Amino acid sequence: MLVALNLRAPIVALAPVLERIEADLGLTPATAGLLTTLAVLCFALATPVAALVIRLSGAERAVLIALLGVLAGTVLRSAGGAPAAFAGMVVIGVSITIGNVVIPVVIRRDVPPERAALVTGVYTAMLNVGTMITSLATAPLADLVGWRLATAAWGVFVLAALVAWGAYLRRRRRIGAHDAGPAPTTAELMTGGIAIVDDRARPAASDSAWRNPLTWVLTAAFAAQAWGYYGVTSWLPTMLADLRGIGDVAAGAASSIFQVAAIIGALGVPLLGARAPQWVPAAVVGSLWVSLPVGLLLAPESYLVWEFLGGIAQGGGFVVIFTLIVRHARTDREAGGMSAIVQGGGYLIAALSPPVLGALHEATAGWALPLVVLIGSTSTFLVLAVVATRITDPRR
Repeated sequence: MLVALNLRAPIVALAPVLERIEADLGLTPATAGLLTTLAVLCFALATPVAALVIRLSGAERAVLIALLGVLAGTVLRSAGGAPAAFAGMVVIGVSITIGNVVIPVVIRRDVPPERAALVTGVYTAMLNVGTMITSLATAPLADLVGWRLATAAWGVFVLAALVAWGAYLRRRRRIGAHDAGPAPTTAELMTGGIAIVDDRARPAASDSAWRNPLTWVLTAAFAAQAWGYYGVTSWLPTMLADLRGIGDVAAGAASSIFQVAAIIGALGVPLLGARAPQWVPAAVVGSLWVSLPVGLLLAPESYLVWEFLGGIAQGGGFVVIFTLIVRHARTDREAGGMSAIVQGGGYLIAALSPPVLGALHEATAGWALPLVVLIGSTSTFLVLAVVATRITDPRR
């Protein structure tokens, strides 16, 4: 739980104070959007690096490397001018990528099977708790100590996680525990430790994810999902301040609703999926996603409602996509390939979202066009997620 607090929060912490960072570092809105983009781009490009680090160092040390990297990047980002800020985000992005890959592997290895789903759910929820805290508190903290110390202050979460993880490692040494079983395969690392059920009743199929049409549908759907998430996360506080005339402290507090509501989506999609056809969760989540930019465009005075609905959607969208991978993949190799392509391609496209939306805002001096683009991306997710469910099980 403590480690999870540090695997999204350092990125989201910039959003409530992005205008102050622009003014202090002399950045345009489009260039400021690149700060978030760099971290997301690392999610797409640094997965092979993460897998190599885990193989060479082992899972426990890889967690330490991830935490120390997040701490170093957080300090570097606040220590100097624009080059230091961008370099710090690269360090943070690579370090979080290592954490993203290794923590689910640790959970699958060390947690009893009957508790693995609960622990994974709590881990996912804590990702959003971390982003909620930074969204809520960074702006008022910046009023007191400035944006540099305010964004660096969240390194305290890293220190807490390092203390707890160090205690865990000492306990493992004391009881003589060692890594159980062989090192995880590349497929296991790429899928984040997802257990793949090999349905032998299915006809044999090629392991090549590249030739699987579902891979490309899910890649496009995930790109649309991630485009919406990182675009909204980066610009929602600024958007609310412009559209509703509220201060950045209030805007940051309001945008925290978008983050915490994701817990409902992450836990609600599996419950709904157990009681309804596969296309129903995809359609519900996609419709809620579309409601956010449509609502902000047509009725911005009800922004709290749209944030809440969009937050549910962003938490549930990830679950919808990767549940389909688990259900459809016939082998670990196919699952690993699908997951790598979906995440790599999706994050690569989504990395463009913050700077593109920032550039559109700068060019039009308003938020109408960026919101129209978000309507396009969320609508794309809605359509492609439903199409993907029909590919995996046309009878449902």
